[in-house]
Amino acid sequence: MRHRLAELRGTDVPAKALDARALAALAANPGCRRRAILDGAGVDKATLASALGAPSGFGQSQFALTRGNAFEAKVKADGGAELLRLAHTRLDPGADTPESAAVPDLSAQGPEGRTARTALALREATRAGGWTLLDHPMLALDVAGSLAFLEPDAVVVHPDGSWSVVEIKSFPMLDGSADPAKVGAAARQSAVYVLALEDVAARLDPAPRVRHRVLLVCPEDFSNLPTGSAVDVRKQRAVTARQLARLTRIEEIADALPEGTCFAPDRDSEELTAAVAAVPATYAPECLSTCELAFHCRERARAAGAVTRLGRPLRAELGGLTTVEDVLAAAHGELGDPDDPAVAALRRAAALRAEALQEARNREVAAVCR
Repeated sequence: MRHRLAELRGTDVPAKALDARALAALAANPGCRRRAILDGAGVDKATLASALGAPSGFGQSQFALTRGNAFEAKVKADGGAELLRLAHTRLDPGADTPESAAVPDLSAQGPEGRTARTALALREATRAGGWTLLDHPMLALDVAGSLAFLEPDAVVVHPDGSWSVVEIKSFPMLDGSADPAKVGAAARQSAVYVLALEDVAARLDPAPRVRHRVLLVCPEDFSNLPTGSAVDVRKQRAVTARQLARLTRIEEIADALPEGTCFAPDRDSEELTAAVAAVPATYAPECLSTCELAFHCRERARAAGAVTRLGRPLRAELGGLTTVEDVLAAAHGELGDPDDPAVAALRRAAALRAEALQEARNREVAAVCR
């Protein structure tokens, strides 16, 4: 299977490593086979989008990255004293105050070495008791038969031996709350880290508890002072776990592709377009903020008249009506089963619209006659 995925990516093209952000995006759009196979094969979707003539607008600006790194450094200053204070206050107020904490060195050669060093540090911290802060640990998660190496901002080991994920973001928390969309994205990303930590914990005896409430650290109001909030990621963890289980079907997606399909960016534009079109996609407006291929998929969805481009809630309401043409035909009584709730609702809406337009015309005629 790895050889097959390498052929899809291009045997001379290095694989782009999966990260927590990519896995969270997969969980947010579980029906998109196109993203599943491209991420599974390690295809650089930003480069692919440029080769297709639809460059990606997805990603953080350099200014945002610099600001985020500066804020993270401030949070972790003085051995992570402020971060540990927030972890104690928001996640474990009943524990002893973290007056001092261990900050183990996690440096090692390569991602595999760092992953092993992180696992060792977690085991030692759990046995030692007390507070421990792991700064940028490396975790591994099996995804479709290959390892994805993940690097959370921090992991805190509590005095009772339990583990918590810490996610540091540079968007503000105003009056104790932040943008729900951004918090949701952070929760989905943190859920991936929780799953990876659970894999590490499962190899220990007894297995430590991985907490499902993560610490989200953001700037307070319009200052650069850090504040924290506990975010329950149980729902996001369950969704992500189900999606990762579905990713084992990448072999089925690959087997359904035409012989010779390849997504290497040096291929001819028409050949690349045909290769991408061979994999079904499930476009939704939310893809614009999570996927590098969103512009390309949006153009194709518009050309096909797909209702998915109008949003997932509307798509769910329309049942088997997948195109705008079908929706209009059903509304005008030319298509669909009258007993279908979606068809009945469309025809009722069309009748009400026609009635309203006729009343408006009648009022216009009456005004002219007067």
